[in-house]
Parts: sequence; C-alpha cells; structure tokens
Amino acid sequence: MITITEKEFIQLAEYIKSQYGINLKKEKMALVTGRLQNVLVQKGFENFTEYYNHIISDKSGIEASTLVDKITTNHTFFMRESDHFIYFKDSVLPYLKSKIRDKDLRVWSAGCSTGEEPYTLAMLVDEFFGKEKTLWDTKILATDISNRVLEVAKDGIYNSENIAMIPPQWKLNYFKKIDNEKSVVADHIKNEIIFRKFNLMQEIFPFKRKFHVIYCRNVMIYFDTKTKNELINKYYDSLEYGGYLFIGHSESLNRSDTRFRYVMPSVYRKEL
Repeated sequence: MITITEKEFIQLAEYIKSQYGINLKKEKMALVTGRLQNVLVQKGFENFTEYYNHIISDKSGIEASTLVDKITTNHTFFMRESDHFIYFKDSVLPYLKSKIRDKDLRVWSAGCSTGEEPYTLAMLVDEFFGKEKTLWDTKILATDISNRVLEVAKDGIYNSENIAMIPPQWKLNYFKKIDNEKSVVADHIKNEIIFRKFNLMQEIFPFKRKFHVIYCRNVMIYFDTKTKNELINKYYDSLEYGGYLFIGHSESLNRSDTRFRYVMPSVYRKEL
C-alpha cells in the first residue's frame, strides 16, 4: 500500500481547496489514501508527490476530474429532506406562478450529484402546472463538479430501492420499467433537466439571468467558513428578489452575516 506523508497530504489538500473549495482536514488522510490507491497503482506512481505533480501538469483537466470523483461523497436519494419539496410545491411554486410575467421559471440544482434532486423538482413542477406547463419554460439547471455522477444523472436509471420513497403515481407517470430491478426516468422529465459540469469556486458565475430558486443542499459541509460565506454571497447575487435558497438540514447561515432572510430551517429568501 502506498502511504501518504503529512507533507504530501497538505500539498494535495491545499490544491483541492484552492480549486474546488473542499476543506480536507488531517483526519481525512486515511480516507484520501484509500480512495486514491487504485489510481496511483494503475498509473505506476510510487508516491503521492509523483501523483500530485502529474495532476498539476495535466493540461487536459482529466486527472483533476478523476481526483474530484474519487474524494467526493455523493450520497443522495429521491425525496431527501422531503419538507423542502413540500414547501417548494405548496408555497414557492404558487408564489412564483403569480409573480413571473414571462412564464420563464429558473431553478438551479447546484451539486446535483446523481440526479435525484433535479428530477424530483422536475416532477413537482410538472405535477403543479399540469396542462398549463406547455405555456411555461420550466427547464432546470443541474450542475456538479464530478463527471462520474453527472453521467449517472444523465442516464436517469435507478434501482427499485432508489425510487422506493416516490409516490406510486409518480412511478407510473414519470418512470419506465427496464426490468424488475431498474427503472429509467421518462423522456419528458429528462428533457426538463440541463446537466452541466460546473465548479462553484468560479469567481464570477456566468449566468445571463438570475434564478428564482437555488437548491444547494449538503454541499457546503465540505467548505470552511470563508469559502461558504463567499459562495452564499454569490448565490444571493444570482437570485431574483423574492427568490429562495434551500440548503441542507445539517447546514445553516449565520443570520448576522448574510443578506438572506430566514424562512424556516434550511430555507432562506432574498427579500423583495
């Protein structure tokens, strides 16, 4: 087994933080070593210094993407933190329907992982608007830094356990069975999602128009306070007035440090 020295870990951790905002503490040394073992062995590196030098010299970005795929944890499921989705359908969508004049609803799932979150949002939107949906542009932007999870999300194939929490009517309306174990998201819902690779550490977000809703749940747990506050400010600037930010239940914003107004646990709003 190739071990990582403290110096090598600090070097790699500083690179990961500067590029992706992820704050790896020293207690993660064993986890990082375990997840990267196969990469080093397959590529013939004798130590982590050689691997680090290879990453920073790779102009294609492929090696950096592999690194991110290996060190990030992407645990999610349909209807995770379900009260967020209930509030989205019962309170947020009715409000936005009454306020958006051009019928262009803009929702961003930031850190979308394997796709369960944006697909759930698309199903809620479809159910809420019903026959009126054809009059609206309701496409959802879903982004992540991991190529691996984005490919899973784009395929939209999930096993029976993944969709166990979904209402029976949704399974009929929004999924097609592949076999007894797997189902695929229906095309009319797939077509509602725009999947893109995106690094939240970009200094300036390149979006031409502001969003009405941003979901960024269980992403900032990997960031230190400074990185988190900088990202929150960018989210604020990327939202329309009256827009909503959803974060994870294990996360919170310091109300004295943010311009967002607290709505309910892990839900915030850009004041009108």
